[in-house]
Amino acid sequence: MRQTALFILTALAEIVGCYLPWLVLKQEKTAWLLVPAAVSLALFSWLLTLHPAAAGRTYAAYGGIYIAVALIWLRYVDGVTLTRWDVAGACVALLGMAIIVIQPRA
Repeated sequence: MRQTALFILTALAEIVGCYLPWLVLKQEKTAWLLVPAAVSLALFSWLLTLHPAAAGRTYAAYGGIYIAVALIWLRYVDGVTLTRWDVAGACVALLGMAIIVIQPRA
């Protein structure tokens, strides 16, 4: 459970760090948003170091959580209704993440 919460926090830091520059470039918001974006991406990088598995395995497992969190962001921040395909894709990604995380340790 702790690892999942860490994955979610990591995903949120990455999404915020990428969403704020998107607002600056696509919606002509103030360039000052790039400051918290940089802080958020630095936080994202630091959070990745807190994961217990090898970096490659962490990135692979993180991808499933990232997909789910990005779709939640799409729904609640961007206000876009998710399709059943969105939900199915997130479920497949989370299943893949679970397989990677739960694998037996040698």
